[in-house]
Amino acid sequence: MNKIFKPIVAFLVSLLLVAGSAQAQPGRGDNPAPQSPLQELTDPGFPPRPDVFGSMDFSSNQVCYIPEMKAFVVIDSIDCAVDLLVRQADGLQRIGRFTTDRYIGRHDLVNILRPRSVAVFENRILVLASSKKDSSYLAVVSMDPVKCTDEQGFDSLKAVACTGFKSNNYAFRVDPLAAEIIVVGKNAVGYDINFVSITDGIDHIAPTSTYHYHVPKQSERIQASDPHGAGLAIVAVAVVFFALVCIMFMMGGYGKLIQRFQNRKSGTAKAGAVASTAHGSGSDDEVYAAIAAAIFAYSQDLHDIEDTVITIQKVERAWTPWNAKFYNMNRYFNVRK
Repeated sequence: MNKIFKPIVAFLVSLLLVAGSAQAQPGRGDNPAPQSPLQELTDPGFPPRPDVFGSMDFSSNQVCYIPEMKAFVVIDSIDCAVDLLVRQADGLQRIGRFTTDRYIGRHDLVNILRPRSVAVFENRILVLASSKKDSSYLAVVSMDPVKCTDEQGFDSLKAVACTGFKSNNYAFRVDPLAAEIIVVGKNAVGYDINFVSITDGIDHIAPTSTYHYHVPKQSERIQASDPHGAGLAIVAVAVVFFALVCIMFMMGGYGKLIQRFQNRKSGTAKAGAVASTAHGSGSDDEVYAAIAAAIFAYSQDLHDIEDTVITIQKVERAWTPWNAKFYNMNRYFNVRK
């Protein structure tokens, strides 16, 4: 059995090695070499940037400080709002609020636009709000509170400009040199980078371009590395065949183990039978006679010998009225008219 399967297993292993090496080596002349990140940034199709070699870190800002006003811009995630707080001697006072979404009474919580990041540019507050689905917007909010009486009872901040996106954005950064705002986010299939122009001023923002990066799935990666599926088919067949070979060896070993236990048990039984035969030296006739005598003695002792004497006697007793039936009757029936 081993002489048959060893060459088959060796052939399958060599076939898998050849398939893996063929997939690892790319075809010559089929696809051009991928460009480096610096070449992609300097490509004419990509928007030019003066500080292309600089570093711009994107992070979601929850609080901003304005030294000139001694004020803070704080995100209130519970009320879906952005508060403008002024520092005073005894603490902080709220002088204005910008509500990103009037969520009161709504049941579609995934569509509520919540504040994600804030920033201060010139004399304006930039607010980025997004929902759990693919929707968001960037608003330019004035710092001058408008006196109004709303349902929450404090001054309100008004948006002077706003632009929307079809992605779940979470951070942005102002690039004064390029006169644009870069907004980063993600959607259901990848990532988005949106460019918003501020060439005409911060109060006149306008989206210019959007770049999308599709995150490849595992199936797409396998398809790219093995377009015809030959390698995947070979691997699948080899795995199934290897599993069958392993099961065959396991079942063969299990059968040999059971046979060994059965042989050991039968040998023990044979040894006990030989020992009992060796110890039995009496005659069979004597054994049968003893058995018959025991059965006869047992049958004789089953019943005791009893005298057949009748001991039933009839006793005459005097009459007593304790069980007389007429005493149980109503006296009304005993009186005759």
